[in-house]
Amino acid sequence: MIDKKFLIPFILVTSLFFLWGLANNMTDTLLAAFKKIMSMTDFMTSLIQLAFYGSYFCLAIPAAILIKKYSYKSGILLGLGLFAVGALLFYPASQTMIYGHFLVALFVLAGGLSILETTANPYIIAMGDPATGTRRLNFAQAFNPIGSITGVVLSKFFILSQLNQASESERATMSTEALSAIQNQELSAVMGPYVGVAIFLALLWLVVAFYKMPQASEPDNGLDFGPTFKRLIKNSNYVWGVIAQFFYVGTQICVWSFTIRYVMLELGLNEDSAASYYLAALVLFTGSRFICTWLMKFFSPQALIKSLALVAMAFTLIVMFGGGYVGVYALVGISGCMSLMFPTIFGLASEGLGEDRKIGGSGLIMAILGGALLPLIMGQVSDVSGSIKLAFIVPLFCFGIIVFYAMRKKKALIPLEIS
Repeated sequence: MIDKKFLIPFILVTSLFFLWGLANNMTDTLLAAFKKIMSMTDFMTSLIQLAFYGSYFCLAIPAAILIKKYSYKSGILLGLGLFAVGALLFYPASQTMIYGHFLVALFVLAGGLSILETTANPYIIAMGDPATGTRRLNFAQAFNPIGSITGVVLSKFFILSQLNQASESERATMSTEALSAIQNQELSAVMGPYVGVAIFLALLWLVVAFYKMPQASEPDNGLDFGPTFKRLIKNSNYVWGVIAQFFYVGTQICVWSFTIRYVMLELGLNEDSAASYYLAALVLFTGSRFICTWLMKFFSPQALIKSLALVAMAFTLIVMFGGGYVGVYALVGISGCMSLMFPTIFGLASEGLGEDRKIGGSGLIMAILGGALLPLIMGQVSDVSGSIKLAFIVPLFCFGIIVFYAMRKKKALIPLEIS
């Protein structure tokens, strides 16, 4: 599956999957953190995901232009640089204590992640036999949830456990000075892990900069957006792949963003204790990713997606109409169903793109916009209805779209073209 000549570059690029998993899931826990720190509504905390995944949408096309014109390595270096700068911006944001400054830091950080994902996903597919491209991408993506688990562990012990247990009503009665002192301590806790990650990113940037990475880029550096866009828009497999990716990322972020909130309400726990269930969901997600990669030896990717999306719909209904431990366990179970979806949809939608692979890959990364918009809708449903359980109708609908995509996907797979 992995040629020896690509082994070291594969390991370096795979480490990026770990890192953006870490950043993604540290960000998911910020919704619960800022809800307590600044007494916000679910809709207002969802602006975190709008800034984060909105940046993905804005930077994906520029990233594709960069790697098409220059190289995958240039994309990795720029992505790591922006990732590090965004993480460092958490320090001044913690000093000003202004929510908008944290959103700016997240936008810059996520811009780096957008460039890394636009670069790394097609780069992994290009590293070897096209027939095993989807399996290779699933293997690399399997390290993404390990990063996710690490991100939640960092958040649990260095952010959520440091939150003052004063309730929203108690904070409302505090003096400005007392409340400011508590918020200053809490926001400093939020800042710490991000600055630590930035230092590690700087070291990794140096390693990549001085290592000779394979070029793996097309000989023609012309962009030809018009012809490329026309070819992509006529490719129904690609178009439906982008749509499916939009709804998949949206439902993943919806489920993970509101897991802690759901567990707190159903089991009467605080943020720190509820995060343990979120961590369990990510452990299940990780194990399921490796299992599903192995199952692809025996079952087609689209068959696996359809089966798991149907099971996820059943779990979501239990979350909505059940409750207590049964609802919480069903919510954790959804993560096991989601494990293979992103890389598999990416791989299936990329089949046969050939020279359009890099620009096409940026479209699939832009579909991450679903992670910015759908949590806003879910947060609004929760606020208006007064029920976080009812808000899970949004993920239910999204899983239905994924089932539809899997059912319409042709069984005949088109070989990938590797430059």
